Amino acid sequence: MSRRLARERALQVLFQVDVGGADPDTALRQMDEDFGDLTKNSDFIKRLVYGVIENLKPIDRIISNVSKDWSLSRIARVDKNIMRLALFEMLYCDDIPSGVSVNEAVEMGKTFGGKDSGKFINGILGKVMESPEEYTPSKTI
Repeated sequence: MSRRLARERALQVLFQVDVGGADPDTALRQMDEDFGDLTKNSDFIKRLVYGVIENLKPIDRIISNVSKDWSLSRIARVDKNIMRLALFEMLYCDDIPSGVSVNEAVEMGKTFGGKDSGKFINGILGKVMESPEEYTPSKTI
């Protein structure tokens, strides 16, 4: 399974956690049962899911600060979870180039979001890329 598909799986799990209050372990297990085990990238998926969950407050704070005219509650949940995933990669994963994270997020927005999701996601993440030092956390995972 490619990393793109692994990101999509992580997005689906994060969406279940966000919208349905699902337990992440249960959601991961259910996705494996329903769609097949992701042996090759299972560690990557878990890193993304648990990394986003563990860093949710600072990630959401960044989204809120950058999207000045949009409160977090007004942002479509799919778009919000895509940005959470990308921001986790950008700020906490030194081994993943930020450009890759942004491109993957934009593509997921086009696939899973509304007609303007890709542009909206690109705008928010692009602002973070312009001044990453303003958002960089003290630790990496």
